[in-house]
Amino acid sequence: MSSPNLYALILAGGSGTRFWPLSRNAKPKQLLALFDDETLIEKAVNRLDGLVPPERILVLTNEAQLEGVRAALPMLPAENIVAEPARRDTAPAIALAAGWIAARDPQATMLALPADQLVVKVEEFRRVLRAAAAAAAAEQAIVTLGIKPDWPCPSYGYIERGGAIATDDGGTGAAVHEVKRFREKPDVATAEAYLREGTFSWNAGIFIWTIPTLMRELSQNCPQLAGFVGELRDSPDFAATVAERFPQLDKISIDFALMEKASRILNIEAEVGWDDVGGWPSVAKYLTTDDDENSHRGPLLAVDSRNNIVFSVAGMPSVSLLGVENLIVVQTADALLVADRKEADQIKKLVDRLPAELL
Repeated sequence: MSSPNLYALILAGGSGTRFWPLSRNAKPKQLLALFDDETLIEKAVNRLDGLVPPERILVLTNEAQLEGVRAALPMLPAENIVAEPARRDTAPAIALAAGWIAARDPQATMLALPADQLVVKVEEFRRVLRAAAAAAAAEQAIVTLGIKPDWPCPSYGYIERGGAIATDDGGTGAAVHEVKRFREKPDVATAEAYLREGTFSWNAGIFIWTIPTLMRELSQNCPQLAGFVGELRDSPDFAATVAERFPQLDKISIDFALMEKASRILNIEAEVGWDDVGGWPSVAKYLTTDDDENSHRGPLLAVDSRNNIVFSVAGMPSVSLLGVENLIVVQTADALLVADRKEADQIKKLVDRLPAELL
């Protein structure tokens, strides 16, 4: 059953350039169907089914992607999908959503979630979010969702947990811990030490708080954003206030604006089959894979070839590989990418040099 005062923000303004040529300006990562017929943003909304009703879900995107996001989410009211009038990073986006929610319920509990992650264990994910919402309300604290790490990844930020606390967990049995500190992306040796200690979680960028808690923390640490929330809450014309005030806000992430300064943060560690889907190697883990570790979607003939990733959109001809290793091959109707698998994170450098018609 959904909670009567639970709202959700889904942040959907990213570009996902590492997925070119499949991703484009108007069709970024969250609008891609990388694993099945469902886009990542559809998955993000559907994961909230039974937890947050559609009318209490707000999706923030940008003007270039607004039409595509609305087309992908017919289950949401069109007015709940809002384009930010300028790029101001995650803290102003969260403040915009908090104002939207506060105008409807100033005592609401708010979930803030990225649109472009994969979660395999959906029911467990809902259970953990219920526990986080209950703890956020009971403790008047910010709650973060941490992911139990299964390898020493140097590409994620980490959350260091302190001791467990006794609190309302919504009857879920979830363990709630104090947060000692957030750690930036470590080197491999440091990440290995984190795993050995057993008190570190990956930072999934998922936050839960009540509107009063968020306003208290913003007032103490980022008064500009607290004032913006108040303006939106009391505004007779929400859209006009956003259009006028949002572009004037400082560009800052929620990590720097709030999470590193907040008076009290809690953490629940989850095992939900989570992946941030950071690039083609992440996708490869979920594709069809042959005996030579060639992962593919679409027809493939591979001879004397190993550890390649091949992704073809529907209707493209078969790909044939002979005597090659560690390649990424992606074909769409108007572009073909062939890259060294080790250079997957550098695809965005290629995007910077593309002609406008391929962006």
